[in-house]
Amino acid sequence: MEESSNQTPSNQASNYQESRNQVPSNQAPSYPCGIDEIKQVLPHRSPFLWLSRIISCTPGQEVVAELDVDPGLPLFKGHFPEYPVLPGVIIMEALAQAAGYCLMVEPERQGSLGFFAGIDQAKFRQQVQPGDVLTLKATITKASSRFCAAEVEASVDGAVCATAVQKYMIAAQES
Repeated sequence: MEESSNQTPSNQASNYQESRNQVPSNQAPSYPCGIDEIKQVLPHRSPFLWLSRIISCTPGQEVVAELDVDPGLPLFKGHFPEYPVLPGVIIMEALAQAAGYCLMVEPERQGSLGFFAGIDQAKFRQQVQPGDVLTLKATITKASSRFCAAEVEASVDGAVCATAVQKYMIAAQES
């Protein structure tokens, strides 16, 4: 059992903010990049970080990322024990994290948080199984300071697994 922290929510937020965006704003990450660079941009951490690497990214426009689907994930013990598949909601979250990276790596959005505002036209076409490498693509179709939309696609070995139009609200971190 973990000891409870004596930190206030504002101290926790401050520590969280200090742990992100370690890359100087005038220095763009180079691609491909791995988990350490992803953690400098996104707030997500294990067990809810669903990106393994960024293959390519044009900030604010498009991104290609990958998720190594670990056969040891505890969720496979329940979904489903005899036929494990990655849940569609996790695929949608991984796609949102890829799109979020594409948005949050922009200097003017560094330190912001992205929240789901909607998922439209979601289609699931192929199952994702333990050991697969899931390719995640997002193309930003609308972007303002507070709202963004992206067309997203997940695939394994070139076979499309899921597509959707996702919408996100962007919130600046309070200091």
